[in-house]
Amino acid sequence: MEMPDMTGGLVGLLGLKFDEIGADRVVIRWQVRPELHQPFGIQHGGVYCAVVETAASVGGSIWLGGRGTVVGVSNQTDFLRAVRDGELTAVGTPVHRGRSQQLWQVEITDADGRLVSRGQVRLQNLAHP
Repeated sequence: MEMPDMTGGLVGLLGLKFDEIGADRVVIRWQVRPELHQPFGIQHGGVYCAVVETAASVGGSIWLGGRGTVVGVSNQTDFLRAVRDGELTAVGTPVHRGRSQQLWQVEITDADGRLVSRGQVRLQNLAHP
């Protein structure tokens, strides 16, 4: 399976850096910065949702491999702690991988290891025609 461009699009806009990319674990880091804030000066929740979806989709795609592609069908992300700056790390791992769907969980921590957000994404496995 050919790896997609992991530097462009939303990944590039958010400044995501991939420390680990695999079928069983995806690790992503990024810097919280003013252009990623919501109006009250903290990390926008949509960034957490996007990172959760990215980690799950990348890992799920690698696991599915040449058998097809994945698409997200559900993203449920909780915001647990306000963050104004610093580096955040997301770690995505599979909960369930089946014939037609996958479920991935992603935990996002700050530089002190505190959980700041947690999400899960259900992926639909789409077979190549």
